[in-house]
Amino acid sequence: MTHQHRVYTSARAPKPVGPYSQAVSAGGFLFTAGQVGLSPATGKLVGEGVAEQTRQALENLRAVLEEAGLSFRNVVRTTIFLTSMDDFAAVNAVYAELFDGPPPARSTVAVRGLPLGGKVEIDMVAHTG
Repeated sequence: MTHQHRVYTSARAPKPVGPYSQAVSAGGFLFTAGQVGLSPATGKLVGEGVAEQTRQALENLRAVLEEAGLSFRNVVRTTIFLTSMDDFAAVNAVYAELFDGPPPARSTVAVRGLPLGGKVEIDMVAHTG
């Protein structure tokens, strides 16, 4: 049995900061790497606020999904990592704006730190079929 997968890379999302792919499809699903609120143009965080970092992380993920011919409507699961659960409501507000239609299943966890000092990181699983 052969395992086939395909790697997707979008120039409209930040380049990976380590040895990983922006997204990989396998078995009818697309699995994204986590995205923090980095500007694709500068490689720097878009600001200090969690809302602006959340919006940028989701826009980065949108770019990766679109590279694979998908959209947020294909997303079936997300994981959100927060450095402070005090930011939960602000993240939810931005998240709700960008997901129209039924939202995907989701987990939100607090972590000690995130890459490059980000306040939020989000990853996704989308159905490709």
